[in-house]
Parts: sequence; structure tokens; C-alpha cells
Amino acid sequence: MQDVRLLTTPFDPGALIGSFPKASPNLGAICTFVGEVRPEHDVEALELTHYEPLTLPAMRELAGIACARFDLVGLIMVHRIGMLHPGEPIVCVSAGSTHRRSAIDAVDFTMDHLKSAAWFWKRELRPDGWHWIEPREQDYSDLARWK
Repeated sequence: MQDVRLLTTPFDPGALIGSFPKASPNLGAICTFVGEVRPEHDVEALELTHYEPLTLPAMRELAGIACARFDLVGLIMVHRIGMLHPGEPIVCVSAGSTHRRSAIDAVDFTMDHLKSAAWFWKRELRPDGWHWIEPREQDYSDLARWK
């Protein structure tokens, strides 16, 4: 089972991962990461744009790689685009496997790729205007450990 989506509207992470128990009788572990818009630096909004011909196909390819590499029962990868506000979920990655380590590593691997890939452009609206958000050095270091 792979559920890979881009959404323009808010989503409920709990409702997304509720499908895992039905996905396979071999399921032994589910690991989920939900990233939300942080209110730090007086952020009023976060805008995510993307390159449409590349984003969803690349996300699906990443899901396939993660499923094969970590022998997953399933993977959910949902990412918002458009205008978001503090406290709203941006991304949900949930991996189901027969054992916990595979699920944990798969979520970590997937998030490291999502954080550093150039499929999304982010900017924050703060009281003094818009600010582009670039991946941090730590994001690139996190990604490099999977090579």
C-alpha cells in the first residue's frame, strides 16, 4: 500500500494512518511523523509552492525506494502546498512494517529526502514581510547519511 498525495487543504493525520491496520495482516509496527507550521519568529503564514511536473512523480519514486529499501508493508506520504498557518500540519509520513526498526528508519529516510529535495519552495510571512526558507546544513548532513 502506498498513499502519496499533495493537498491544498488541511488534513487530519490520525485519519490518514487509520488505514494501516487494514492494509496487511503482517503489520507489526507503524511509525509516523507529522510536521507542523511553527509559530516561532512571529510567523503568520507559510507558503509552499512546487514544480508540478516533478513533485508528485518524485514523491512516488521516493515512496517506492523507501518501501523496497526498508521492506515496508506500506507508506503514507502526504504534503501540503499553498498557504498554511501556525499549527497546521505540513507533512505526514507514516511507514508500516513487520518490525519497528524498518518503520522508524523509513520515516527518517523519507523525511530527510523531503526536507532537502528541491521539489518545494517555502517562504514565511512575518511582521516585516516574506522570507524564503532554505534547507539548513543539518538537513543536508541528515540526507548524506543515507548514501
